Amino acid sequence: MDPVIDNLDLFWSGFLRSLGICLWGMVGSLALGTVIAAFRVSPIPALRWFGTAWVTVIRNSPLTVVLFMFAFGFPELGINTSYYVFGVSGLVIYTSAFVCEAIRAGINSVQVGQAEAARAIGLTFGQNLRHIILPQALRSSVPPLGSVIIAMFKNSALVGAFGVGGDLWEVGKRLSSAQGYDQFPVFIGVGIGFLCITLPAAALLSVLERKVAIAR
Repeated sequence: MDPVIDNLDLFWSGFLRSLGICLWGMVGSLALGTVIAAFRVSPIPALRWFGTAWVTVIRNSPLTVVLFMFAFGFPELGINTSYYVFGVSGLVIYTSAFVCEAIRAGINSVQVGQAEAARAIGLTFGQNLRHIILPQALRSSVPPLGSVIIAMFKNSALVGAFGVGGDLWEVGKRLSSAQGYDQFPVFIGVGIGFLCITLPAAALLSVLERKVAIAR
């Protein structure tokens, strides 16, 4: 494990970079996935069609294809930004489809009578969703959302392969290729770095799931 010990500063900076990718991906995918879930249950046919098409296309596309489109397809269309932004955006878009379905399942678990009662007192669809349906649906969605978020954290390693720079993947590649360290201990260090992200996240989600179960 000498390569890891000798380059702890590099691994630490790579860990922080990868953690940033995970956090931005989590926040973005939860926000976007919630919006798409609202589209999926909207009374407006065009929004329902858009939400269905979004989920169907993205869930059936490999993440590598989505990342390739962002990293190499968009620049061909004249859309240029950093690989970091492209990588995080691709991760958010991909994960949002799975977040959407988890939240939609939670929405479907809310009793229909509550939505009907909300309409009876004059609440609009948006008010009904925001004040009545989503607060209950999100509590029901915590277990599947936890699985989606953990999977997204692991998928963030693929973002590093698209030239984000400075993340754990890039640190491992630099040490094993450019500096000639043995690959096995280097990538053990990379794996430990990701475990330091996913294991605490899984523990926090378990605590949240138990609290939500008590609240329900």
